[in-house]
Parts: sequence; structure tokens; C-alpha cells
Amino acid sequence: MIIAVTHEMGRVFQHFGHTEQFKLYEVEGSEIKKISLINTNGSGHGALAGFLKENGVDVLICGGIGGGAQNALNEAGIKFFGGVQGSADAAVIAYLKGELNYNPDARCDHHDHGHGGHSCGEHGCH
Repeated sequence: MIIAVTHEMGRVFQHFGHTEQFKLYEVEGSEIKKISLINTNGSGHGALAGFLKENGVDVLICGGIGGGAQNALNEAGIKFFGGVQGSADAAVIAYLKGELNYNPDARCDHHDHGHGGHSCGEHGCH
């Protein structure tokens, strides 16, 4: 199994659609076998789901995530856990123990309505 975490400076990055780097954890059973960092090379919201699928990702741990991205991940068969904060490594360890603190309703609501080109930082994602 491969677990991807939106990553920035060791922490769970809080806006899926603006993720520049994922930390990938290759897991066998409940043991982490390999950790690597991959750059998204500018892929955006919808493209990131395909990017993760191409990299064999089964599970995504992230902060805020919009409805369109959630749909794209569902279509790609990637299970996701949003609303996670803190250390990327700690989040994966908690997930493997069945103790991940996540918010099933974590989303960037502004993605559910028409809007111009803005960044999530203008009104915050949770």
C-alpha cells in the first residue's frame, strides 16, 4: 500500500489543490518500508488525483480539500482523509494504528460555487 501526505516542511500541507510536494510512504502490513518525496511539477486540483493514481497511491492524508478534488479522488479509487494537521510522519503512524484524527467534512467550500482565480489563503480552508 502507498500512502501519500500533502507535505510542506515536515507537516501536512493544508490545501490539497496547491500541493507542491507529496510525501509517499510504502507500507507492508503496518510497517513503513520506504519514504520518498515527490514534486507535483505544478499539477493543479483535478490533475493531482491522476498524478497520485499514476504513482500508485492508495490513501491520501491531507488538510483542506475541495469537493471537485474529492470527486476526482473517488473516481481514481483513492481513499482520502482530510482535515489532518501536524506532522506528516505522525499522521501516517496514527493512520496505521487506526487512530488518525481527521475530519470527514473537511473541505474548501469555495470550490462548490463559481469563482475566479483566487488562492485559498484569501478566505482560509479548514
